[in-house]
Amino acid sequence: MQRILDVFFSALALLILSPFLVPLIVILRCTGEGEVFFLQRRVGRGGHHFNLFKFATMLKNSPNVGTGTLTVHKDPRILPFGDFLRKTKINELPQLINIFSGDMSVIGPRPQTQRCFDAFPKSAQLVIVNVRPGLSGIGSIIFRNEEEMMHANNDPNRFYDEVIMPFKGILEEWYVDNQSVLNYFKLIVLTFWVVLTSDSEIVWKFFKNLPLPPEELKQDC
Repeated sequence: MQRILDVFFSALALLILSPFLVPLIVILRCTGEGEVFFLQRRVGRGGHHFNLFKFATMLKNSPNVGTGTLTVHKDPRILPFGDFLRKTKINELPQLINIFSGDMSVIGPRPQTQRCFDAFPKSAQLVIVNVRPGLSGIGSIIFRNEEEMMHANNDPNRFYDEVIMPFKGILEEWYVDNQSVLNYFKLIVLTFWVVLTSDSEIVWKFFKNLPLPPEELKQDC
């Protein structure tokens, strides 16, 4: 059932958004480094890798400089127009192609690079690969301001690997264990809400049985 919904929503969104996406492609082509799409290998269902599509928002060589595949708030590698695309999450829209082709779902655990996937607890890794990764999901909603959280920490790499990713892995594991059509639609609604308001705390009211964050994250989640 979820796959049918994924195909329907992704096809409908691509059709409706096409008049908006074409001008974006032209702007990206004429600004920054002239790149339109950024393709990155991510871990998908069954542990297989796939190419995830995004609009280009950073310098071409970004994965090889600075914090690598980790992005912090006000990252100097982000291009001027790319900053707008990232804040509004418009840069994620090309993943509708990934959804339509079957690599992803509208809702699911957020697909990670291998380096980030390896930071999940081993138990969570084994569960997460049983479903398609999602354009949005419980981890994406709760960590809506992940870049700001890392920027505020004195050691962002340690904070990411030892605090954020272990808890995010637990959240994604919770989603797989509680996957349903009802939760699918709840998380779609919540995704629109956090994009428009940046208020991710409401998720705790929708799902009463969510795992609680560790002490180091309580003030941020």
